[in-house]
Amino acid sequence: MGGVRTALYNYLFAKKNGGDFILRIEDTDSHRFVPGAEQYIIDSLRWCGIMPDEGLDADGKLAEERSERNPHAPYRQSQRKGIYRSYAEQLVDGGFAYYAFDTAEELEKARATAEGAGETFIYSAATRGGLRNSLTLSADEVAGLLAERTDWTIRFKMPADRVVAMDDIIRGHIEVNTSTLDDKVLWKRADELPTYHLANIVDDHLMEISHVIRGEEWLPSLPLHYLLYEAFGWERPEFAHLPLLLKPVGNGKLSKRDGDKMGFPVFPLRWEAPDGAVSRGYREDGYFPDAFVNLLAMLGWNPGTEQEIFSLPELVEAFSLEKVGKSGAKFNPDKAKWFNKEYLRMKPAAELAEQFMPILEAQGVSAGFEMVKDVVELIKERATFVADFWEISWYLFKAPSTYTEKDAAKFFKAENVQMARTALLQTDSAEAMEEYIRAQEWPMGKVMNCIRLALTGSSSGLGIADIMRFIGREEALARFHRAEERLL
Repeated sequence: MGGVRTALYNYLFAKKNGGDFILRIEDTDSHRFVPGAEQYIIDSLRWCGIMPDEGLDADGKLAEERSERNPHAPYRQSQRKGIYRSYAEQLVDGGFAYYAFDTAEELEKARATAEGAGETFIYSAATRGGLRNSLTLSADEVAGLLAERTDWTIRFKMPADRVVAMDDIIRGHIEVNTSTLDDKVLWKRADELPTYHLANIVDDHLMEISHVIRGEEWLPSLPLHYLLYEAFGWERPEFAHLPLLLKPVGNGKLSKRDGDKMGFPVFPLRWEAPDGAVSRGYREDGYFPDAFVNLLAMLGWNPGTEQEIFSLPELVEAFSLEKVGKSGAKFNPDKAKWFNKEYLRMKPAAELAEQFMPILEAQGVSAGFEMVKDVVELIKERATFVADFWEISWYLFKAPSTYTEKDAAKFFKAENVQMARTALLQTDSAEAMEEYIRAQEWPMGKVMNCIRLALTGSSSGLGIADIMRFIGREEALARFHRAEERLL
């Protein structure tokens, strides 16, 4: 959900300001590569109706060749790997980065030594002078190690004791002293791939990105990114860091575990992980995509009015980053259902009937489309999901085979049955039946609930007039006689 909301806010901002929404797959971290994730992202965006202007070809696949529509292809960072090393070495040549040759064992030893002294080790201006890198080794040693080793990296040379002043559209003015920051790895010889920090800055520059709208978890990286733009001498984009989506109860970031525990999805579509673990999706749970988009938009953004229901074009018109809050947005599963219920009410009966027909077929019911549409029109105010339609209205399509024991004991008593039978036989409509019962001064509740039990199997449900309109008088009499045979 968090990733889709970030994409949505980028989309809304781009459309509001006449820009383009670009999809780029950031897959340079080989340890975090997940098969199928790329197509899942594309399918999720397509379902939500927030398709990118750039990054996809007409066939819905990520663009690999440059074209008029996709001038910055390829958009998969792993296919752009050849460009990043030169930029990393440009930083080394300019004195903004350096080669680091420390092995994993050497770094672990440094950490253990720091912990033994009650300190926390970070590779920084305070420690790099005692480590194996091109700042401490001779030129000949560096040249030899570059030629012999394949496990070296290029690290950014964080300035010592400098205040980095930054501006964020959502967070405002921020200042951070570099003494608290480490020398991040920018490029790795082992796989010849950049880290997120270098790849994003280079690609954002080359792809002419004007605004970077991303999650709050990237805020600690902002000083480094500011300094990278400065080191390259490039114009920075504007940044906006979105608030986290929070758990429905308690504190902390919303997770799949919260959804599993409380019974709601946190993925837009069903996702099957490579290890076989399955996560339910909003689509498969019966949510409408426009309802899902609407509820996501309201998680962190406030239009400044009482309006809550927005179409996608209305969201584009109303959206601004200045109205996105700094605080985390607590997710409310009940509110999510409320959004879907509101959208279901607004849907045309014909559209909902099309979705209801397969459910009826699965239940072995063959019904005409016009009848199904009329049923939907009658019941949609009672439903939250299309899947609810069957539970609400099944007795309009088939007679009950069982009866709620408690209701039968209470309402299907001999004296009630006699009055109910007479009322059904003496009248030809529910309205006339009610008038007849009143004229006889019979207890309306007892008689009508007796009839309802025979028609639906319980004392709850739709109004008898609506039920009889669909099943007809003859079917109503047949169901009543069947109930008499089984319950008396």
